[in-house]
Amino acid sequence: MAVLKVKFTKTKRDKLAQILWILNWFSVVSGIILFSLGLFLKIEIKKRNEVMAKGDINSVPNMLISVGVIACIINFLGGKICYDCSDANKFSRWKLVMLPYIVCTFCFTFCILVGALMCYTMRNELEESLYLGLRDAIKFYKDTDIPGRCFLKKTVDLLQIGFRCCGNNGFRDWFEIQWVSPRYLNMASKEVLDRLKSNVDGKFLVDGVPFSCCNPSSPRPCIQYQLTNNSAHYNYDFLTEELNIWMKGCREALLDYYTSIIRSIGIAALLIWLFELSVLIGVRYLQTAMKNVLLLGDLEGESDGWLLENSFVETAKYNINVIKNLGKANQISTVSGMNDPNIDVQNTNCDKTNVTTKSIPAAR
Repeated sequence: MAVLKVKFTKTKRDKLAQILWILNWFSVVSGIILFSLGLFLKIEIKKRNEVMAKGDINSVPNMLISVGVIACIINFLGGKICYDCSDANKFSRWKLVMLPYIVCTFCFTFCILVGALMCYTMRNELEESLYLGLRDAIKFYKDTDIPGRCFLKKTVDLLQIGFRCCGNNGFRDWFEIQWVSPRYLNMASKEVLDRLKSNVDGKFLVDGVPFSCCNPSSPRPCIQYQLTNNSAHYNYDFLTEELNIWMKGCREALLDYYTSIIRSIGIAALLIWLFELSVLIGVRYLQTAMKNVLLLGDLEGESDGWLLENSFVETAKYNINVIKNLGKANQISTVSGMNDPNIDVQNTNCDKTNVTTKSIPAAR
């Protein structure tokens, strides 16, 4: 029994073909939108590439870009097919192409759904990439004279100012690394030498942060050094008073920024998927309705259209059997009672010569 069978008159078939022709052009636009969203996300990720560890975070934008390009091509072809389907004579040219086209479009539509779901599973990979990238960027913040790292100080400072953040997880991350370059340390100072000797690794650690962590909206001058020393500043208590530096870590700030972008892209991809799925359903109805018209032979009469010719269970069983029987077409059937008539046939007198030999007359 056919699934969701609908009866179409010639007028309804023509209107369906015209509507699908228009919708396929909208689908081409949706493909351009998917391509643009993927390209935008790829550019945004590349902007902060210095503070991200290498990983698979580009898989989502690459997926959207690829699907967008395929959408433009496949929907352009679909528009041409639907336009010709308004004429039964022209449909005969696409008769053998439409079913493979529908299958390919279904697979492509499924890829859009996968791309949309990947947008919501990207957060964990992005968080890990940001954590590792920011950790290394802060670690090499002081290396302003080393090629390949000299740009990191500027990158981190602009990042902290632009996103109003400090450190990786928070401002205390700066307490655990030496972020002041050795060229700016006075090795003749007893205080500097004592700090270097007090650390196992010989690092110059201070309870201070770079200037880019300062909050310009704070009413008092920025306190960068001795943040946890109440006696070093007048009328100051770091436990109760809100510090005049950014409290949020840059990983959290960047993660919130990218999450909002990815969620918006995911919603747009889901809406495009629903639109493409509705177009695909319409094309399937048009294909079955036009096919049945040709079978009936009455191009002006009514015809049935459906999504599946048989029930879901029967269709699933049929497809499973097709998959199981792949590659078995050339094998000999071994079903009992079904023997090849050419097997076990006795070949009699195959080695005997029954041709009579005629005597050759002697020459005279």
